[in-house]
Amino acid sequence: MTDPRRALPSVDRLLADPGIAALLRTNPRSSVVAALRDALAAARLDPAAAPDDWAAAIAPRVLAAAAPAIRPVLNATGVVLHTNLGRAPLAPAALRAIVEAAAGYATVELDLASGQRGDRQDDVARLLARLTEAEDAAVVNNAAAALVLALDALAAGGAVAISRGELVEIGGSFRIPDILRKSGARLHEVGTTNRTHLDDYRSAIDGGAAAVLIVHRSNFEQRGFVATPAPADVAALARAAGIPCLYDVGSGLLADLTDAGLTGEPRVTDAVATGADIVIFSGDKLLGGPQAGCLVGRAAPIAACRASPFARAARADKLTLAGLAATLRLYEDPAAARRDTPGLAMLTRPPGELSRRAELLAGACGPPGNPRVERRVS
Repeated sequence: MTDPRRALPSVDRLLADPGIAALLRTNPRSSVVAALRDALAAARLDPAAAPDDWAAAIAPRVLAAAAPAIRPVLNATGVVLHTNLGRAPLAPAALRAIVEAAAGYATVELDLASGQRGDRQDDVARLLARLTEAEDAAVVNNAAAALVLALDALAAGGAVAISRGELVEIGGSFRIPDILRKSGARLHEVGTTNRTHLDDYRSAIDGGAAAVLIVHRSNFEQRGFVATPAPADVAALARAAGIPCLYDVGSGLLADLTDAGLTGEPRVTDAVATGADIVIFSGDKLLGGPQAGCLVGRAAPIAACRASPFARAARADKLTLAGLAATLRLYEDPAAARRDTPGLAMLTRPPGELSRRAELLAGACGPPGNPRVERRVS
């Protein structure tokens, strides 16, 4: 019996087909060839399913390959800072700064005044330190990298005391214990899941802990029979023992949103005021900038982080630095930050305006009575 797969055409023969040739005129040859090979592989598994019109069969696959994987969408989830949708939309000022930096050459590591090599972080470091009332600051490409950098620079090889109630998973299956171990430090759990006391940290320090790590529970909360010491008390205990205290606050809130009824997230300035040696947070959450990992705090620990070889491996590029600097400059006028940073503007809109927008959206969903559309404004 003749194997039916022998009747399948070759790639070269199919490329001469008029329909395929038409696809080649408007699409990259590599994507057309890849689609043909995929279609032929499927046909070899089931020869009876081989298409009569190969061009029509592969056209959707070719078009899908040409479409960008990252494309604009309408966020109708009700979650303003949605990780799967890119977190914080950028302010117009940040977008302009990124485009200007991307369009040509830029003073990334050049001091125009002296003509000498400069430090790419100088601008954002000054802004971050001033806005958070810290002695110094540094920036890397994301908050997880910032935490690894701080642990590597200040506690590599040593034990790091952290409450069991703060051993969180921060998304994408990345867990604080895993990050800590990868930094070269050793995990020293203190307290229990629901209750941790200052004496638990004291015992860990007396047992030789090299650092203390506090992690804000930014994506869940504990209620009921729970206890945790104030970060300022933990930082004071670490300072008295001569070891560093690291405080990961997560979202990077710089603005005061209490008048809008939004509480529960620690402001970075308040976290710095606890006396923690380094405070770590994201640039692309409540701060409203591009993805970045920010470290602010005392000068000596920040300098140690800057000197770590890992700082080079995780450094931020010119687009991130340009967008972050432009976003931070908005915070020099708190009213401008709340008005021009899209995430903050959405979070602080008054209920009356939200109701009006909801009514407009409901009206745009088509005429009333459509059984396929349920509209309700509450």
